[in-house]
Amino acid sequence: MTEFAGRLRATGRVAILASRYNEAVTLRLLAGAREACRDAGIADELVDVLWVPGAFELPGIAAAAAATGRYVCLVALGAVIRGDTAHFEYVAGEAARGLGEVAVRHAIPVAFGVLTVDTLEQAVERAGGAAGNKGREAADAAISAADLLVQLRSTDA
Repeated sequence: MTEFAGRLRATGRVAILASRYNEAVTLRLLAGAREACRDAGIADELVDVLWVPGAFELPGIAAAAAATGRYVCLVALGAVIRGDTAHFEYVAGEAARGLGEVAVRHAIPVAFGVLTVDTLEQAVERAGGAAGNKGREAADAAISAADLLVQLRSTDA
């Protein structure tokens, strides 16, 4: 039996998609994602940051980035904070669905580093506070999955 496991190492160019909406939180997620890339040995020159207006726009830009063929993985970052209307469900749900669809359609790891929280305080806690940095965790997942794909694609059947 053969086992494969992704490792945190450089396998190519990474795109980090960052939402400008709730930018104070997203900047902290981005710092964590960049740190994860550096720790994996990915040079800053191999990391592109693509700024999008909000979380709802992440899937469309992710699809365009994946279609270029230049990236081994994508890391989508944002923060959707629940309000008094159903807007939260639509934005969070469509961002998740759309990013998952991009991953499957393009066979590329797309990490979901979009916080879906009830309060700004919860977002801050998950963007480098007591709950860790979910931007870093998302980048770690994408990089590890990209390495796993490299292994799968280079293995003789």
